[in-house]
Amino acid sequence: MKRRILLVDDDLAILLTLKAVLEISDFEVETAASAREARARLRNNEYHMVITDLRMESETAGHDVAAAARKAPNRPAVAILTAYPPQNEEWATDGADKLLVKPMNTQDLLRQIEALLVSHEDQKRRAGEKQLEALSMAPVRKPRKLAVSRAR
Repeated sequence: MKRRILLVDDDLAILLTLKAVLEISDFEVETAASAREARARLRNNEYHMVITDLRMESETAGHDVAAAARKAPNRPAVAILTAYPPQNEEWATDGADKLLVKPMNTQDLLRQIEALLVSHEDQKRRAGEKQLEALSMAPVRKPRKLAVSRAR
């Protein structure tokens, strides 16, 4: 099964170039040219990863996409792609897992995407195991006996 990526960028040249690179590397890629379009795709589809530009139609567009991805039922990995990296860790506050700075060597980009997908799936698996463990350790309550009213 191919891993699905939602690629979000308002620069058509970057969008199409990255799409081609990812598809050649055996990813299934859908694109969105705005945060609004990306949020709609996230509501209607499941992805393994979302890669979004930081600044598009607004200064917060990339953050909006990251926040929407975090609310998606399958919680995809999220990478912020930008030519202007913030000076602080602001990019991580909305749930992004990784900051990718463009331009980037294609092999480095693919290596970082692979590493993020693997670590993200491991985190999701461990979280699921912890939930199961917590459920199995929860005390089992005995059913209460119902009071039987006697008619005389």
